[in-house]
Amino acid sequence: MTETIDICPGCGVRLPVVDGPVHAYMRASPACWAAFGKLLNAEYSGLVPYDIHRLSVDCYAVQHPGDGVDRRAVQSVGLHLARLYVQLETRPGPTRTNQIMLGFAKRKASLKPLEPPAHFTQTIADITPFAGTDKHADKVNAWAKTTWADYAAHHEYIKDWVGAG
Repeated sequence: MTETIDICPGCGVRLPVVDGPVHAYMRASPACWAAFGKLLNAEYSGLVPYDIHRLSVDCYAVQHPGDGVDRRAVQSVGLHLARLYVQLETRPGPTRTNQIMLGFAKRKASLKPLEPPAHFTQTIADITPFAGTDKHADKVNAWAKTTWADYAAHHEYIKDWVGAG
């Protein structure tokens, strides 16, 4: 019997079909959303540093951008890309990153819709096999770097938006 595969409308990952919930405004298949839940479960167990968890959330959010119309989704993509930029390129540390993000949240209404890349180099399926293992942090760090790189067409916009605050 052939397994039925579901293609996630957000990140494009191909996973076996599962029945289950999805996010309210991020476009994800139930299987992809469940895979993200597995990753979060490992991260909430306390085995992974909190800054790694933030990168996981940022990657997943920008890889599931919604329909480009729902304001929550537009702001989510912009804010999470901004945090990827801050964490990967300016590296202020977790406490300062939190302070920066609070400032970003105050002006999130100014974010514009961003067209996602046609393809993501890595997705949740590349990370979940390592959830909770000693390779978890390295895999998430690599995911963050490739996801930020995948959005290269919007780097200048994000850098300008971050600098405008």
